[in-house]
Amino acid sequence: MTLADHIVATLKASGVSRIYGLPGDSLNGLTDALRRDGGITWQHVRHEEAAAFAAAGEAAVTGELAVCAASCGPGNLHLINGLFDAQRSGVPVLAIAAHIPRAEIGTGFFQETHPQELFRECSVYSEMVSVPEQLPGVLRIAMRAAVERRGVAVIVVPGEVFGATVPAEVTPVRPARSVHRPAEADLAAAAELLNGAERVTILAGAGCEGAHGELTAVAGRLQAPIVHALRGKEFVEYDNPYDVGMTGLLGFPSGYRAMEHCDVLLMLGTDFPYRPFYPAHAKVVQVDVRGERVGRRVPVDVPG
Repeated sequence: MTLADHIVATLKASGVSRIYGLPGDSLNGLTDALRRDGGITWQHVRHEEAAAFAAAGEAAVTGELAVCAASCGPGNLHLINGLFDAQRSGVPVLAIAAHIPRAEIGTGFFQETHPQELFRECSVYSEMVSVPEQLPGVLRIAMRAAVERRGVAVIVVPGEVFGATVPAEVTPVRPARSVHRPAEADLAAAAELLNGAERVTILAGAGCEGAHGELTAVAGRLQAPIVHALRGKEFVEYDNPYDVGMTGLLGFPSGYRAMEHCDVLLMLGTDFPYRPFYPAHAKVVQVDVRGERVGRRVPVDVPG
C-alpha cells in the first residue's frame, strides 16, 4: 500500500465519498490511487477554485467533512478563495495540496510556493509532510482538526511522497459527539436579565441549526421577535411566527427596528458582523459554541 492508497482508504473509512479537484503531475500518485480503488469519486472541475468552493458547499449542506485536492504551485494556490469561504462559513474541509519534490524546496524551483504558509490564515491546521512516515499521523490530525473545529485543514504533500510505502494502520476519523451548554451560573444570570426585561429581541444565526423548535419556544415565552442573520435564514425563518426578517446591509427595516428598540438582545449562534446595526443601549446575552466569538462585535453582559 502506498501512502496515496492510505489516504484514500482513510478518507473512505471516514465517510468521504468524493474528492473535488483538477489532475496535475504532482498529484498523479493520489489520482492513480483513486483510480485503482474505485471507491471514492474524483469529481473533476475546470478550475481549482471551483473545487474548493464545491467542497465548501458540500460541507455546508451535509455538515460532514468534504475534500478537495490540487497540484503544486499555481494549482493549489487557486484553492484560496474557496477555502476562505469554508473558513468564514465554519464548515469542515480538508485540502490536499501537492507540492514540488522535497529536494527542490528552497531552490526557487519551477512553480515553487509555500502553501502551508499561504493557507495558514484560512485554516485551523496547515502542515507540510517532510518525510513519508509523517503522513498517516498528519492526515489524522488534519481531519480531526477540520471536523472538531469546523474549519479548513490543509496537508501539503510533495509529489513523490504519495508513492512511498510506509506501514500504517487505517484509522477512521469521526467527529466526537460532544454536548455544549452554558455553565449554571451563566444560565441563571441570563434568565434573571431576560425575566427583568420589557423588550427582548432574539438575533439568531446558523448556530441554531437543529434547534428550530427550541428557538420558537423561547421566543414564545419571551414574546420576542426573532431577527435572523443571513446564514441563519434556512434554519430560523421557516414556520416561524416570530420572525421579522434580517438586519444589516442586506436586511429589512423590521429587523433593524426590532434590534434598535430592544432593552435586551439575546444572540444565539451568530457572529453577525455589522457593528452599527447593534442596539446602542441594550444589555446583551450571547450564546455560542465557539467562545472566542463572544463579545467580538458588541460588549456582552452575559456570555454563554
